[in-house]
Amino acid sequence: MRRYLVVAHRTLGGAHLMEHLHHLREEDPYCRFHLLVPRHHTGGARYEADEKEAAQAVLDEMLDRMAAMGMGATGDIGDANAVLAVEDAIRREGEGNITAIVVSTLPRRTSAWLRGDIPGRIANKFPLLPVTHVIAEDALV
Repeated sequence: MRRYLVVAHRTLGGAHLMEHLHHLREEDPYCRFHLLVPRHHTGGARYEADEKEAAQAVLDEMLDRMAAMGMGATGDIGDANAVLAVEDAIRREGEGNITAIVVSTLPRRTSAWLRGDIPGRIANKFPLLPVTHVIAEDALV
C-alpha cells in the first residue's frame, strides 16, 4: 500500500491538489495520505498559538472532507519551516513508511515556498523519495 506525505497549508483542499490526490487514488485504491500542514509564520512568538490553531483548523477541515470522500488520511501540524516540518514528519512516520511526497504551493508570483525552493530542498533532503510539486492556479484564501 502506498502512503503519501502531502505538504500544504494555504493550498490544502485546492482543486489542483484534490485532482492530484484523486489521480493517486485511482492508481492505487488502497493508498493512504498523511497530511502535513506547516504553520504559516506570521511573525513573532506571541502569534505562535494562533498559527498552530489556524493550521489545526485547516487540517481538521481537510481530514473531515477526505473522510467524507472515503479517502484514508491522517495528519499533523508542522514547524513553520516546511523543510524542517517534513524532516520531523518523516522521522515520526519512518522514511520506509512513506512512498512519496506531494508538495502543494501557491502560484509562482505569490508563493514564498517557491521563492525559498521548498520543493527542491525537500527533494534534495530525501533523494530516495519521489517528490511531486503541484501548483494552485490561483491564490487561495
